[in-house]
Parts: sequence; structure tokens; C-alpha cells
Amino acid sequence: MASEQANVYVQGEVPKGATTSDYYKTKDIPNRFENPEWFQGYGGKQQHPMYKTSAADYGSRVPTVHTMPTSFYCRSQKFSEHLGKCGMPRNHSLNTETDKSKV
Repeated sequence: MASEQANVYVQGEVPKGATTSDYYKTKDIPNRFENPEWFQGYGGKQQHPMYKTSAADYGSRVPTVHTMPTSFYCRSQKFSEHLGKCGMPRNHSLNTETDKSKV
């Protein structure tokens, strides 16, 4: 029975399949934040201890419901959509620099 109970819980003593809204009051969060078990790719190859940073240590941990954001405010893509249609701005100003000799 103890082995069955161990399979139900994941790291941090949270039951498998738990959602963020089960533990915290959430507001308009995407499904990827609601279900932290969906995240993949953690625990890759080991880094050399001399070059390991604290950010790499934090990023190597699998996310849990306690590390997920509880609110999400998306940004408008209006500026990027406009640049996609008309292109990046160009500089048409006068070039006053002398040309360099390649000799």
C-alpha cells in the first residue's frame, strides 16, 4: 500500500494530476500553467560544477503547482503584426562618412 501511495505523489508532496487552481486562487491562466505536469524537457545533461549558476539550478527543477503563476495578462500583438505587414523601418538619412580605402 505504501508503494501505491508513493506513485500517486510527485515531487513536493503534491498528488499527481493536481492543478494550480486546486491550491491557489487563479485568474485567467492558460492550461499550461494550470497543469504543470505538461512541461517537458527538465533534467537534461549535467553541467560542469565550476560553471553552474543558481539560475541553472532553479531551471533544472520540474515545475509544480507551487511554482506556477496564479494570474496571466497577455499582451496585444498589434505592434508585431503591423511590422509583419509593412516591414522594419529603414534609415534613409544622408551618409556623411568617407569611404575607407581597401588598398
